[in-house]
Amino acid sequence: MAVKQIVMYPDPVLETPCAEVTVFDKKLAKLLNDMYDTMIEFDGVGLAAPQIGISKRIAVVDIDDDMGTLELINPKLLEVNGSQVGPEGCLSFPGLFGDVERPLSIKVEAQNRKGKKYIIEAEEYLARAILHEMDHLDGVLFTSKVIRYLEEDELEGVEAND
Repeated sequence: MAVKQIVMYPDPVLETPCAEVTVFDKKLAKLLNDMYDTMIEFDGVGLAAPQIGISKRIAVVDIDDDMGTLELINPKLLEVNGSQVGPEGCLSFPGLFGDVERPLSIKVEAQNRKGKKYIIEAEEYLARAILHEMDHLDGVLFTSKVIRYLEEDELEGVEAND
């Protein structure tokens, strides 16, 4: 496994919609493993492929709960319910945090590393993390959704996203 360099804003890859994944092979499996290692190394809860310079619809999310690591390939949002506002940050914007409004619960269809489709239902923090990463795949940055930027002293004990 290898830790990759995080792409920082304003690199254009971060605002470019990503291509669908069509080949599910060992190269993809290695990329997913590298993305996980990179996310952990930089203390994130999610990482999208464009954040390491790869414009493909791939993301990993792990909020350290009983769901474990989620590998989201070609994810599609099927359903949203409710609303929540909470703090988010991004590995591509170090030190920047803001409150973002997102759905409270979601249903997403994605593929795993072997190409098999599956459905995940998530709520609250996990839903927020998944949607943050899915936005990256569409070239949408959390900064475009911030309601209010947060000062560092407002972040004590608060979990932020990738």
